[in-house]
Amino acid sequence: MVPNRWGLPQLGLGIGLRSVHYGSILEQQPAIDWFEIISENYLDTEGRPLEMLDQIAARYPIALHGVSMSLGSTDPLDYAYLRKLRSLAERVRAHWLGDHVCWTGVAGRNSHELLPLPYTEACLAHLVERTRAVQDFLGRPLVLENPSTYVRFVRSSMSEAEFIGRLAEEADCALLLDVNNIYVSSRNHGFEPLSYLESIPYERVVQIHLAGHSDHGSHCVDTHSGPVIDPVWQLYAEAIQRAGPRATLLEWDADIPSLDVVHREVLKAERFGAGLEASHG
Repeated sequence: MVPNRWGLPQLGLGIGLRSVHYGSILEQQPAIDWFEIISENYLDTEGRPLEMLDQIAARYPIALHGVSMSLGSTDPLDYAYLRKLRSLAERVRAHWLGDHVCWTGVAGRNSHELLPLPYTEACLAHLVERTRAVQDFLGRPLVLENPSTYVRFVRSSMSEAEFIGRLAEEADCALLLDVNNIYVSSRNHGFEPLSYLESIPYERVVQIHLAGHSDHGSHCVDTHSGPVIDPVWQLYAEAIQRAGPRATLLEWDADIPSLDVVHREVLKAERFGAGLEASHG
């Protein structure tokens, strides 16, 4: 096992917290190890979502996963957003928080999409500077996720895996390795997914994402729908072999089934040793 460099806990096997499951979680109190929340769903509300989150956070470990930090944008960092994010993390005693290696808007407009970046030295330097600034403000490492992508830039001078590995090292941040995104992007761009895994600094990986996707033959779309397919499980097994057990999270966001079904899907990861020796410290 390669321990993460911050000593962050191996939380075990969790699922993304979705509103359709609030009632089942509070009534059944299932033996789910932890929940990940989409940060933006709870930043600007004092209503039922936050009330439900408070009750769930009192019983389960929580991690924050955002979609609006827009680290790759040329807009100034949004410190009002970061203050709300820091406050939410403190409120739920989040074990970590993060976002994506992408940009989401420009000129003050949020596209609500995780947009791709050119993998160049200039773009890398830009992300390193902004990631370090955010970490200094939040007082904790960011956990950044590799994206699923559908276009590539002719100006890119390195692979995505090299770009993300260097970003983690030079910005001294943590990584969320999404093996479904690796599979989706490998299908869309024709690269070998195992070579991607060989470039990852596993001492910086604190979490792994699993999900289903939509396969259209000529391309795949990261829809977080349906069960995890066998090739993605195989990539997961390869990642666990390299890293050792890591906090593992299943995302399911379209045609969401019952809580039991989602939980059973993530429990399949136990065959790879990911659910062993979980620590909620």
